[in-house]
Amino acid sequence: MLNLRQVEVFYAIMRTGTITGAARVLNVTQPAVSAALKQLEARMKMKLFDRVGGRLQATPEAKALLPDVAEIFGRIGAVERLSQDLAGGARGVFSIAATPPLCDGFVAKAVATFVARRPGVKVGLQSIASSIVLDRVINREVDLGVVYEPVVSAAVEVEELSAATIGCIMPARHALAKRRAVRVTDLAAHPVITYLPQALLRPYIDRALSARKSALNIAVETATAATAIMLAAQGAGIALVETTLFSARPIEGFVMRPLEPRVQLKILLLRPRQGAASRVLADFTAHLRRTFP
Repeated sequence: MLNLRQVEVFYAIMRTGTITGAARVLNVTQPAVSAALKQLEARMKMKLFDRVGGRLQATPEAKALLPDVAEIFGRIGAVERLSQDLAGGARGVFSIAATPPLCDGFVAKAVATFVARRPGVKVGLQSIASSIVLDRVINREVDLGVVYEPVVSAAVEVEELSAATIGCIMPARHALAKRRAVRVTDLAAHPVITYLPQALLRPYIDRALSARKSALNIAVETATAATAIMLAAQGAGIALVETTLFSARPIEGFVMRPLEPRVQLKILLLRPRQGAASRVLADFTAHLRRTFP
């Protein structure tokens, strides 16, 4: 087996042309360079340099070795640069899964602003149902999950990331837009777009209605906040949905007003238990916390 230090001495001599130059590049003494070169020639069983007029001259064998040796040290240099980037969080790979309104809103915003400043980072971002997010975090198929409460699992670390509210999204010229908050009873006279009965967040709205013994004039039921907001933008009615998506991606000419009684739910950050976070993942997690309101 070749000794890498001896090969490094050979490469330094080839680049500088002298024992003195190689010693200076490697920050060692000239006798140390000469000894390493003799050991390498003995190991390879061939002469690598001739002395001509007091100067070193590379043999044909040395010149034949040079391209492969240069490639080795080029790769070592690349590994060194990569390790520095990884240690500093400038490069790396990680993956996130989030429930659609959160994924399409502040999670996407956090990813976009993070990679814009760190072009060496690669991110996998999945928009999927909360139950599937939890499974993928448990199975370590993703590094982070972002979901709504509740999450009951000892297999993940759970952190409250932010709080979400149910609100009304409507044109700024709408009569209810003048109010600081919209009461459930105020909605009775207006067409409403909200979640399907089986949707994760529909029970939060139903509880608010039950508390005020009110009913809605539901024009459209849909699976996602994004669809509800688009329907509202096209004039189908007031979108009664969780508001973080609209906060992250407001629509010109439209406003959001909180619902009364106030309906709040927690937004949770999920991580695998006992999972060591890379520097870039730790940096992104801190950035994600700052991005959510």
